[in-house]
This record gives sequence, C-alpha cells and structure tokens, in this order.
Amino acid sequence: MSLPAEALLALQTFQQAAGWEQRARLLMQWGDRLPALGDADKVEANRVHGCESQVWLLGAVQAGHWQFAASSDARLIRGLVALLLARVNGLSTQELQEVDLPDWFNQLGLSRQLSPSRSNGLNAVLQRMRELAL
Repeated sequence: MSLPAEALLALQTFQQAAGWEQRARLLMQWGDRLPALGDADKVEANRVHGCESQVWLLGAVQAGHWQFAASSDARLIRGLVALLLARVNGLSTQELQEVDLPDWFNQLGLSRQLSPSRSNGLNAVLQRMRELAL
C-alpha cells in the first residue's frame, strides 16, 4: 500500500532524526501543527474512549477518501495523533481498515517510546476512525 504524501514526509523527517531527543522534539512540532479544534467540536460525542488523555476526533469522507481532524490536551499525545493523521488522511475506507499501527510507529522509530497506555490510546483512536468509516 502506498503512503499518503504527508506520511512519506513524516517518515523521511523521523528517519533522519539523530536519536530520541531529536525525535521527541519533532513529535512536539508535529503536534503543534495540528489545527486547533473549536470548543463546539470538543464534545463527548467526539471524545475517544480508551485514552488516558483527552482526545477528540472528527472524520469526514470526501470523494471516497477520509479526512480526520483531532486534538488532545496532552502535548506528546497530540504529536502521536498528528503522525497517525498523517498516515491515514486521504485513505479509502478499505485502506483505513488495513493500517498497521505498530508497524507505522516502528518505521518512524517511535515504537520503543510508546508506553502500553499510549499504545492502547492510539489503538483506540484508530479503532474510532474505523468505526466512523463503517
């Protein structure tokens, strides 16, 4: 499966990073680039359950391709969610079902830094995306 342009950019950026500290800085930068969600979007119906941090997710399909927007109250999680969005935005429903989350973060060189609770949280976000897509 070919990667969306944004995902390729993320991959190149993170694979060039020298060590964890640089990756952590990049992670924060990616999180800061997420467009802010308005208060009207930060409602219970958009909240992802299964995350320790607050995460809100919105999704819409345009011409057969999914576009998601998300936000979190935690800076590190915002960065991880931004990288997840880079991976899934522009995919079809079928492609979305096939996304391999552990593999994606492994390719980025971030899997070792994902605690079980963060991993579960990101899986919950991906699961919610898949539910929206059905």
